[in-house]
Amino acid sequence: MQLQLSASAPPVWVCSSTTSSSSSSNCTFQRRPRRPRVVFVRCCSTIINGAAASSASSASEKRTAAAYPFSEIEPRWQKHWDHNKTFRTPDEIDASKPKCYILDMFPYPSGAGLHVGHPLGYTATDIIARYKRMKGFNVLHPMGWDAFGLPAEQYAIQTGTHPRLTTKQNIQRFKAQLKSLGFSYDWDREISTTEPDYYKWTQWIFLQFLKRGLAYQAEVPVNWCPALGTVLANEEVVDGVSERGGYPVIRKPMRQWMLKITAYADRLLEDLETLDWPESIKEMQRNWIGRSEGAEIEFPVVDHNGIEKQGISLCVYTTRPDTLFGATYLVVAPEHFLLPSLISNEQRELVEEYVELASRKSDLERTELQKEKTGIFSGSFAKNPATGEVVPIWVADYVLGGYGTGAIMAVPAHDLRDFDFASKFELPIVKVVAPTAATFELSGAYADDGIMVNSSNASSGLDLNGLSNKEAASKVIQWLEHTGQGKKKVNYKLRDWLFARQRYWGEPFPVMFLEGTGDMVPLSESDLPLTLPELDDFTPTGTGEPPLAKATSWVKTMDPHSGLPARRETITMPQWAGSCWYYLRFMDPKNPNALVESAKERYWGPVDIYVGGAEHSVLHLLYARFWHKVLYDIGIVSTKEPFQCLINQGLILGEVEYTAYRDKGGKLVSVDADDNLSDYSQEKVSPEMVTKVGDSYVLKDHPNIKISARAFKMSKSRGNVINPDDVISEYGSDSLRLYEMFMGPLRDSKTWSTGGIEGVHRFLGRTWRLIVGPPFPDGSCRDGTVATDSEPTLEQLRVLHKCIAKVSEEIQETRFNTAISSMMEFINAAYKWENQPKEVMEVFVLLLSPFAPHMAEELWFRLGNSTSLAYEPFPEAKSEYLKETTVVLPVQINGKTRGTITVETGCSEEDAFKLASADEKLCKYLNGGEIKKRIYVPGRILNVIVVQQKVARS
Repeated sequence: MQLQLSASAPPVWVCSSTTSSSSSSNCTFQRRPRRPRVVFVRCCSTIINGAAASSASSASEKRTAAAYPFSEIEPRWQKHWDHNKTFRTPDEIDASKPKCYILDMFPYPSGAGLHVGHPLGYTATDIIARYKRMKGFNVLHPMGWDAFGLPAEQYAIQTGTHPRLTTKQNIQRFKAQLKSLGFSYDWDREISTTEPDYYKWTQWIFLQFLKRGLAYQAEVPVNWCPALGTVLANEEVVDGVSERGGYPVIRKPMRQWMLKITAYADRLLEDLETLDWPESIKEMQRNWIGRSEGAEIEFPVVDHNGIEKQGISLCVYTTRPDTLFGATYLVVAPEHFLLPSLISNEQRELVEEYVELASRKSDLERTELQKEKTGIFSGSFAKNPATGEVVPIWVADYVLGGYGTGAIMAVPAHDLRDFDFASKFELPIVKVVAPTAATFELSGAYADDGIMVNSSNASSGLDLNGLSNKEAASKVIQWLEHTGQGKKKVNYKLRDWLFARQRYWGEPFPVMFLEGTGDMVPLSESDLPLTLPELDDFTPTGTGEPPLAKATSWVKTMDPHSGLPARRETITMPQWAGSCWYYLRFMDPKNPNALVESAKERYWGPVDIYVGGAEHSVLHLLYARFWHKVLYDIGIVSTKEPFQCLINQGLILGEVEYTAYRDKGGKLVSVDADDNLSDYSQEKVSPEMVTKVGDSYVLKDHPNIKISARAFKMSKSRGNVINPDDVISEYGSDSLRLYEMFMGPLRDSKTWSTGGIEGVHRFLGRTWRLIVGPPFPDGSCRDGTVATDSEPTLEQLRVLHKCIAKVSEEIQETRFNTAISSMMEFINAAYKWENQPKEVMEVFVLLLSPFAPHMAEELWFRLGNSTSLAYEPFPEAKSEYLKETTVVLPVQINGKTRGTITVETGCSEEDAFKLASADEKLCKYLNGGEIKKRIYVPGRILNVIVVQQKVARS
């Protein structure tokens, strides 16, 4: 790359505040001589200096014309915003203005930094934040770091680097990258979950849970990963190994802290209806909570002869009590507390082996509908209370110990999982619900509503035959409660939240346990925060004891109230803890005396727009809603929900990868030649060797060979990660911002294309040249603009206000790609004008500013304005310029459309006919014929009835 220093560049506007102590966002600019700077002029394959540009080829001149000095503009404006705290939200509340709280799901600062997928949501929220400021709103748009977590601790174990140092370095890198993209965050409100001033209040919230009986300890089976030395959530275990690192995971009972989220299950369900969230996300939360109504039924345990075992019965939960007569076997979870007493001596070894295998699976794996059903007979039986028949008791991992009672009655005729299980193990299948009262053939599980059949027993006194299944369900529940064999029950799939991790890098629990008695004593709120002790050894103990147990001088303490020796809790909180309430701290981040000042919470809450990935659709959002409701109950917050509007941005996939296939002989094989390509070798193909034919991609040299074309999620392992630093270096951050918004609808997944970013970069270059003018021969730009002081024409104002209306509407609807298209249309139209009035160009720059803020600020100053445009009023479209003065009128000849004409609004029938007669395409249908009739609907249609003249024969 060649670089040239411009020796005689024109003056430049310089912010006066950079040399003074001024902190106003409305600082003025003054002219100073421009320092020599690097000039970049791009051509097709090299970078040449400005002096040589005049002799470049036409292709080179085209690329040169599209360039603009982003590498000079963008750092200057970032420095200006930073120095002047342009986007700082005042601590004092101006209640006379409406508020808009716009929040990104704050990131975990990994060592890898950002890739181009991360700025997608951040750019969207920044556009909205800038737009809202210009619309007169008080905007709260902060950023912080969800910085506790396993990756930093694993890195500490591997390298000996303290996670605090790693986290600090990662935060610095993330922050620098975010600043380089020009995001308008209020950095004075920056928070990190790892700072004691922050997690003091996380600990305080935990104490409130404790006071209200919403936090408790229990011995529960957990996903224990010996290699990581921590308990993992079900979602962090895949195929029996940890999602991070692929280490083996086992089920192990351990003492854990639990949060009673189940106490809020109904409210979490009901209040979903008040939220402006994607319906798919709300449905995921409904399914996760999993409210169901049914019955608990007692099945007496019997021996193989049907004789009841004294005092032992198996309680099952079912949502279909109407199908009780069809229950042909029972299934208990491998972890059911009664299982040891149910196993027969003959089956003990097999059952224990099965239980061990099941312990290695996560709950998600066990309940996967598509997986093959597994199970083992326990050796015991139970009696169906309705039929009096003896049914076998099986053990199967598709039943979970934590849902319902951990045992089910299996009705294979009317449940798909039970049907698959019964078919595999040759268990009886009895139909009890039919689509009609008529006999039907059973070919699978019928799970819909119907009429009860085969559901009567004189001994039990229960007769359901002929009833609808809903009527039967009510009758069965009444019968169960009357006979004392069961009761109506509401159940939830939602379990209490396992709120603990066996690791070092997390928030310490603010409790201690008295020596001798083990009684738990909470810390006084005045003693918070309880900070983490310094440790040099973060490796797992291997015994289940967390690394904090190694900090003996920290662990051993004394209860200040009783004076008795005590031990601190060595488990730490999970990473979810800090992210459950961070949106509240942003409202009042420096308050040492309260989590958030009441007046500030009432003004800023709830979050108006919350943007993040759909992967957080359940856990983070559900946990944060739960914490918020607890804080609402104790008077800390004034709203029932934390996030009013939720937007999930799509993924940005890596560039399309092309793959060709060869058979064992090395011959190329088309992808449509075989349904199974696993036996063929794969060969990556460069895009230059590929062309598209119809809906398929083929090799240029072998057009009969179709190849696969697919984009994958960006990952280091695939090598398809695009670093935004590289993109910014080559195209500028405004180009990156604009391209990510132009790729397609915000909520859709999109495929990265370097060719695409070149297109929006050219658009910005055209915008720059339209207003600033073409570059000088040395590649530098004029000082100021080529905009004129002339009055805008009516046509120019119409084009401008049409753009204003479109951009305003599309920003509000988050259709940023079509807003950009509208601005491109404006620039295309403006290039056809004889001049560019300053009055019009200034308004367009304001429209552009939320999307490409660096260029917009630069153009704004070059147009003669001395203050930042960040708080300038956003343009308003005027209706008088939006009215169409012409319409396209379809013209029919004898009822068949033959063409169109453009007419003025209010055009008369005669004038419309004259224009049609003069039209080159239409006149051939009108000339030489007799006009019998004209049908004219103003602005809609002109239909001419023509009778062609017959030529007389001689």
